[in-house]
Amino acid sequence: MRLAPRQSRWPVRLVVVLLLLALATAVGGCATIKSTFGLGDGDPGPQSPEYLAMDGMEALNRGNYRQALKIFQEIKDRHPFSSVGPLAELKAADATYYLRRYQEAHFLYQEFENNHPTNEAIPYVLFQMGMCHYQQIDTIDRDPAHALNAIAAFNRLNRAFPTSPYQAEAQARVLAARDFLARHEMFVAAFYLKTKEYDQAERRLDYLLETYPESEIIPQAEELLAAIQDGNPPTRRWRDWLPNVSIGSWRGFFDAVSPVPGGVSEGGPAN
Repeated sequence: MRLAPRQSRWPVRLVVVLLLLALATAVGGCATIKSTFGLGDGDPGPQSPEYLAMDGMEALNRGNYRQALKIFQEIKDRHPFSSVGPLAELKAADATYYLRRYQEAHFLYQEFENNHPTNEAIPYVLFQMGMCHYQQIDTIDRDPAHALNAIAAFNRLNRAFPTSPYQAEAQARVLAARDFLARHEMFVAAFYLKTKEYDQAERRLDYLLETYPESEIIPQAEELLAAIQDGNPPTRRWRDWLPNVSIGSWRGFFDAVSPVPGGVSEGGPAN
């Protein structure tokens, strides 16, 4: 059976893409996707920014992130003031995020927030800004700056939008990042144990216990601190005191913030 001409399929494509966009940004309530992004009801031609936006959304949904980014960037460059300009900005950021170019994606999300501070997608944008940092958290022996930045970003989201659909997952990821920071402190303390700098190790353990009392590493830290304070530093290999070197799954912390453990999806291929 022959397909209808491309333009005549516009209403079907519009409905599908709007549904995908609603899922991607979790924009709901009394406002519609059209009011959020200024999508019109007409039947634009194949070279219009509206039609390009539909092509971009289809590419994004298929996982063709490079093609999607190319299309949305074209809209941004050639039609910056079109009705789908904000959509192109946001989806360019999403495509960049899914390409795992997190620093660039963070810049694009920040640009969207600056350009559209009252847009109803802002809670999603703030969550994604936190995720750009979260995805760059490395092992505990590296600079923990991204963990600190992720915590700050998620806390900012939850302060500004405490009832957003992202609140529970953001809080769970905060707890996971804080546990990572506690393990970083344990790593540093174990290093001082190796070099027999026990005063330094004690200070780091005191800081760990005071700052991250909810961490899973607390019992091990208390054991090590007690041994040092008793003047009997452990003689077993210092590496035996090292915690897991990478960040654990945020899902392990979901019980603390939701009655439905694991009830929030990972939200995309970048985890």
